[in-house]
Amino acid sequence: MAAFKETNFQLPGQTAFYKGKVRDVYTIEDQYLVMVVTDRISAFDVVLPEPIPYKGQVLNQIAAKFLKATSDIVPNWVIDVPDPTVTIGRICQPYKVEMVIRGYLAGHAWREYQAGRRSVCGVALPDGLKENDRLPTPIITPTTKAAFGHDEDISREEILSRGIVTESDYLQLEQYTRALYQRGTEMAAARGLILVDTKYEFGKTEDGTILLIDEIHTPDSSRYFYADGYQERQDRNEPQRQLSKEFVRKWLIENGFQGKEGQQVPAMSKEWIQTISDRYIELYEQIIGEPFVRAEGADVLDRIHQHILKSLNQLSKK
Repeated sequence: MAAFKETNFQLPGQTAFYKGKVRDVYTIEDQYLVMVVTDRISAFDVVLPEPIPYKGQVLNQIAAKFLKATSDIVPNWVIDVPDPTVTIGRICQPYKVEMVIRGYLAGHAWREYQAGRRSVCGVALPDGLKENDRLPTPIITPTTKAAFGHDEDISREEILSRGIVTESDYLQLEQYTRALYQRGTEMAAARGLILVDTKYEFGKTEDGTILLIDEIHTPDSSRYFYADGYQERQDRNEPQRQLSKEFVRKWLIENGFQGKEGQQVPAMSKEWIQTISDRYIELYEQIIGEPFVRAEGADVLDRIHQHILKSLNQLSKK
């Protein structure tokens, strides 16, 4: 299996490089971004030591499909997808918040609720809910976008009072977020899945256009349940069958790691790495409804590099 943890390209017109938790991002002539989705995997805002084969391809191809399928709701940053692991798009100024929307009480929101808190990001939650219960209505629970370290919960009121986003822009982001979640929910339902929660990132171009950026509806940014048997499992207080990265977080928690100071990331066996890869491919095939075709090549990095160069050459002629 071919897995790659990082890239170190020198691209024509390259003016900047940024290494995120999962993505290597190249700025080209301060006009385009080349985003390479590596096989790195992060949890609790920490990059785990081993890459996951085909994870980058899964993320990039799911995001490409959903960005195309939602372009009638909000314009997005994508110009070209020259390789299964690469997206090239327009440069813009990212908003310093991530728009998280939740239709069910799961993951971080459930951990907060279980700890006795009845408010997440300033949004009140009713008493008497169980893990994975459907919420009365989807709630938006934003987080700050941290360049390093942990993203943090933040309320709409604090975002506005601190001037992180203007009120008019923030209201537009909320509107886009709800519309995107509704579309994602409908598309998931058509595949027998429930889109439990997800997050969106947005940016603004120099001419003032708001764009949807980064990835959407992937297993890194979203949580899915299987719809079949959902209510029966809730009634019996059983765990939900889900497709998301939550199983990685749970494994880390069970092995004494939650990204806190002094904690060590547990060793990842070859079998566990294979399991994670298989789960990512499973989600791709479930949500997309097509067999996953592994992108091969004797030299993965050379393949990616050549595809990027070809795309940038075509863009330079426009």
